[in-house]
Amino acid sequence: MTIAMGVAQTALSETTAMILAGGLGTRLRSVVADVPKVLAPVRGRPFLAWLLDKLARAGLRHVVLCTGYRGEMVQQTFGACYQSVSIDYSQEPAPLGTGGALKQALPLARSQTILALNGDSFCDADLAAFQAWHTRHEFAGSLLLTEVADSSRYGRVQSTNDGRIRRFDEKGKDSGRGWINAGLYLLNRDLFDDHSAQTDTSNGVISLERDLLPRWIEASLGGCPSDGKFLDIGTPESFAATDQFFAPAA
Repeated sequence: MTIAMGVAQTALSETTAMILAGGLGTRLRSVVADVPKVLAPVRGRPFLAWLLDKLARAGLRHVVLCTGYRGEMVQQTFGACYQSVSIDYSQEPAPLGTGGALKQALPLARSQTILALNGDSFCDADLAAFQAWHTRHEFAGSLLLTEVADSSRYGRVQSTNDGRIRRFDEKGKDSGRGWINAGLYLLNRDLFDDHSAQTDTSNGVISLERDLLPRWIEASLGGCPSDGKFLDIGTPESFAATDQFFAPAA
């Protein structure tokens, strides 16, 4: 696989962000009403609003929301703009998986490199520093990494001293402190044109994490370490931490 690299850095204001906002939130049903995960209320606001706040503060001006389950609720909530950010929507006709959802949304992107984000996690990292790191290392794709006390729930990311990703370890394989995927990616859109992005699975769903990222290692993937606070709202236990996570600084 050959992907063009060495592309000049693009300002964040010119970069399209794509947020994976199609999650069902099944595991949250005991604590959150029947709404898409990104609309789970956190301090009186949808969780997605906190993500959009971060993007707006970083200077991004264009976001594509990759919606699925009850996508019309997401569109009714946020409309065509949020603060200084314009919003487009890419609604799945049926579940496509995280990789399939991004691939479907690509025609709406306005930049060669996209900033992709999981809609059910938050990492308080410096996005400009992440982009500068990605450009400096000339990777075809970069993942933001964060270190957690117990990596067994997420699976570890193994990388070399120069930041090149060597492999992804499965969830539950190793416990204890380790570096994990924080759910933020800078990806050259040409990656999705490669045959690896055409992966056919038994149910037609393409997972970014399971199907694409492991295949893209040979195209050059980097892992940018971050010390930003990390939160995943996927379970009732982790969702319970959101109020404190977003509490104003004392």
